[in-house]
Amino acid sequence: MPEMKECLLEYTREALVELLGSLGHKPFRATQLMEWIWKHRVPDFQAMSNLPPALRDALQARFLLRPLQVVEVSESTTGSTRKFLSRMQDGHLVESVIIPAAVGQGGAHSSRLTLCVSSQVGCAFGCRFCASGLLGLTRNLTASEILGQIVAAEEIAGERVDNLVFMGMGEPLANMDNLLPALTQIMDPHALNIGARHITISTSGNVPGLRRLAAFGRPLRLAVSLHGASDEVRSQVMPVNRKWPLGELIPALQEWNRTGKHMITLEYILIQDVNAMLPEAHKLARLARSLNAKVNLIPYNTVEGLPWVRPSEADCKAFCRALVAERVPVTMRYEKGHDINAACGQLRLRREQQRS
Repeated sequence: MPEMKECLLEYTREALVELLGSLGHKPFRATQLMEWIWKHRVPDFQAMSNLPPALRDALQARFLLRPLQVVEVSESTTGSTRKFLSRMQDGHLVESVIIPAAVGQGGAHSSRLTLCVSSQVGCAFGCRFCASGLLGLTRNLTASEILGQIVAAEEIAGERVDNLVFMGMGEPLANMDNLLPALTQIMDPHALNIGARHITISTSGNVPGLRRLAAFGRPLRLAVSLHGASDEVRSQVMPVNRKWPLGELIPALQEWNRTGKHMITLEYILIQDVNAMLPEAHKLARLARSLNAKVNLIPYNTVEGLPWVRPSEADCKAFCRALVAERVPVTMRYEKGHDINAACGQLRLRREQQRS
């Protein structure tokens, strides 16, 4: 395996000042370096023409500017949703999804471009509907590898990503030591400059991580992978519920509500004969009202090797109507990119199976 180099994407300006100072350079060089990394997006230190050649050589010998190499891009035949698979220095694979804006009323398109970001290679939480956990957890992504997905997405799309959802591979709140530094760079006006209200963190119900994210003190959006409104049903789909059952998760979400600025979104994948029956809709409505939360319904996206079945469209609509009747804000999201295995973990799973 080649020598692993550290990546400068996660370095704040203050960290760059310290680094460059150790190399004998003035603080203004940090400003120049930040501009080359984030404004000009150069992939190579030698392109940084206003830095001394000796400094460029020293940085190139020790650091990277691109921690990921894109090895595959799949584009949906039904739109411009694109999933890309990236290889990291150690050969592990991670995937990300570029999602176009939905069509609004009157057929108008928003200019917003969303990226679904991964936080881990694989996942240890083993949600029963998800391909990410089928191979288990390999490791956490570094802050630079998280940021590198955004840089790669903008290079693929040829435009700015202005909305992030941490709903890709892994449980973000199980990787807080790298998530928080990445978020700092994402929100830094001199780096990616994406506002907190355009960032959604999804969690399967990691209660300690949720409390630590609340203490971070930024007005981020929160989505909770609920998928069951009782411990009995949720534990079938979400093994994490045995560690942090609803009796612990709900109080943590109520605490989040006291400090958060946005309504919590309860993600709910509809699975036939598991959680898509009307009695479950009534339980979900009561829970959502207790949290003043909105619900995002997602008909199950088939994953090869998993036994679950997508409900009929009529059953999905009936479940949605039951929530509306109980005055719960609800949306129905049909997965974009169904034809390119866009559910998290599927592209990596296929590549790893081919490799083995």
